[in-house]
Amino acid sequence: MSASTAAPHRTRATSKATAPTARARRRSTALGLTAWAVGIVFCLPALWMVLTSFHSEADAATNPPSLAAALTLDGYRTFFGGGGGPTPWPPLVNSLTASLFSTLLVLLLALPAAYALSIRRVRKWTDVMFFFLSTKMLPVVAGLLPIYLFAKNTGLLDNIWLLVLLYTSMNLPIAVWMMQSFLADVPVSIIEAAQVDGAKLPTVLGRVVAPVAAPGIAATALICFIFSWNELLFARVLTGVVAGTAPVHLTTFVTSQGLFLAQLCAASVVVSLPVLIAGYAAQDKLVQGLSLGAVK
Repeated sequence: MSASTAAPHRTRATSKATAPTARARRRSTALGLTAWAVGIVFCLPALWMVLTSFHSEADAATNPPSLAAALTLDGYRTFFGGGGGPTPWPPLVNSLTASLFSTLLVLLLALPAAYALSIRRVRKWTDVMFFFLSTKMLPVVAGLLPIYLFAKNTGLLDNIWLLVLLYTSMNLPIAVWMMQSFLADVPVSIIEAAQVDGAKLPTVLGRVVAPVAAPGIAATALICFIFSWNELLFARVLTGVVAGTAPVHLTTFVTSQGLFLAQLCAASVVVSLPVLIAGYAAQDKLVQGLSLGAVK
């Protein structure tokens, strides 16, 4: 075959190979733009809340709302007690205390439980997993009255440590479920090697299993922290002046005098910051954990 005859064949082959690549590039671009559009739509309420927090009460209450209204920090000053109102620091400290201590207790209890259900499986471990799952089927409000009567009779009303115990018991089942799936991917060979060297169970869990499953533990810890930080029902009923949490403090901005929208948005932004900061600090481990290790 002559060179003049082979050239058209190479040209047609190159064009056929280039066409699918161009279509794939356009499809990828369209999917990317769609993902950005959907993400912006989902973020619009949060962005609107941040913008409203910088408006005055008069501008925040206008209908339709004004995007070009003057910006002010009055809502944040009022939230932090600048106008003579209650200070938000005790509720924030209470929320941080309840969330951190309950998350630590959940991890300490869930790690050996997940180890027994994934690596050194107990008998009928599937029944145990179903039992953990069944504890989340009871509506929370159904257990509110018994817990309230227990707290009243034991003198634990308006006590932050009661919330720590409640949040621990509420988050433990989902933590065991999550960590069981993470620990199932831990190689058994490294555990057996550590046991051959004389490592006991606490050493195996702390120095072998925990570092390997760190992404899953980070994801579990963040989810338990978010659940504890956002919990309102038990905190509203079981606490008062001393142990009130940040979500309970937010409800004080809805009064019989009306809804202080700008102050409420400012308070919501401040209360959301600890969760956002924790998520940003642990984003690498969180992505690996929530993807079950698929992202390295």
